[in-house]
Amino acid sequence: MTETAGPASPARIDPTEARKVAFAAFVGTALEWYDYFLYGTAASIVFDRLYFATGDPAVATLAAFASFAVGFVARPLGALLFGHLGDRIGRRRSLLITVTLISVVTGLIGLLPDFMVIGLAAPLLLTSLRVLQGIAVGGEWGGAVTLAVEHAPPEQRGRFAALPQIGSPVGTLLSSGGFYLVATLPDESFDAWGWRLPFLAAFPLLGIALYLRRRVGESPLFEQMLAEHDRASVPAVELFRTAWRQVLIGIAASLIGIGGFYLLTTFVISYGVGQLGLPKSLMLGATLFAAAAEIVTLIFGGRLADRFSPGKVCLFGGVLSALAAFPVFWMIDTRNPVLVIVAVTLGINCLSIPYAVSGSLLAGLFPVHLRYSGVAISSNLSGLLSGFVPLIASALLIASGEQSWSTALLLMVLALITAAGGLFGHRATRADALG
Repeated sequence: MTETAGPASPARIDPTEARKVAFAAFVGTALEWYDYFLYGTAASIVFDRLYFATGDPAVATLAAFASFAVGFVARPLGALLFGHLGDRIGRRRSLLITVTLISVVTGLIGLLPDFMVIGLAAPLLLTSLRVLQGIAVGGEWGGAVTLAVEHAPPEQRGRFAALPQIGSPVGTLLSSGGFYLVATLPDESFDAWGWRLPFLAAFPLLGIALYLRRRVGESPLFEQMLAEHDRASVPAVELFRTAWRQVLIGIAASLIGIGGFYLLTTFVISYGVGQLGLPKSLMLGATLFAAAAEIVTLIFGGRLADRFSPGKVCLFGGVLSALAAFPVFWMIDTRNPVLVIVAVTLGINCLSIPYAVSGSLLAGLFPVHLRYSGVAISSNLSGLLSGFVPLIASALLIASGEQSWSTALLLMVLALITAAGGLFGHRATRADALG
């Protein structure tokens, strides 16, 4: 049931405030993805040995990736919780909670004793922290995108919605860069304390994010909604009752940007180091180079969204990613360092085109009073599926006799689903959807 009243005056958009909000959203999401990507990298090269010591490297890797996937299972719970708060009490308040929770949890992972010290409690506590991390992330991105879009001038919503997306490659640069530096330590030092340093850095970084977020105002569209008393009593219930088709479209449109990314980072790092015998420094360096190039792609993609519409750009990016899937793995399989870097960079930047516009596309699918919930729930249900991508890719690799065509095919399928999401998203987005 929705509370309604007479119409209020149109929300006022302040370009200066919009830029400040977008920058704060970028910093917050950069910290969010830094924290989250740390776990994926550590699952590839640390957690399998120190927390899931089974005696069988393949089984230990699967167990580490399973704990990685658990965080994605928790993300829809966070989307429900923080989507409800964001649509009822405000986007800004909800985001202050999410960024605090994810940073504290990440720092605690850096303090957690390993299996040799506390036995079975180590993987259990690690997995529990991963669940809390997933809940926080479940509410973070959707709120950041919603706040940025609702502050943006109508003709520039694509580029403002792309700014939080830039937090993803910046988070990758910070997390992979941190691991790249500590990976130069001797193996004994790396295992004993070196890998913990990037996790512990989450504590001081939290102070920066909170400072910026406390300085931004609430969404003008949300404040207008409050003036009109147009809040859903239970946003998630109304969302699935009235906009379930849009949720499905949002899931599809988000799939390659989340699942494909983890396939080309978390899984590819494990594949390159474990199956191909490549140095972990090379694989981490490849993700660093790709992330740096991705920043340019995301900026470009946001501007394309303003010119051609987010749905059309998502469709194009999905098709392009599908075409690149097999060449990417062919180049990685050569073991040539230059071609490995080119492959990872090519793959990540193709899938970054639909990722650049996913924020503006999803925001355009839902009305203001359901937007935080709609964006968060659809993207995190996609994230739920995506969290199992490294695990599925590892299983496919084993089933195919360690032939990479199986994982390339998985990447292609994800890309085509996203292309379909872009097509239907273009048709479903209402001209007045952003208020």
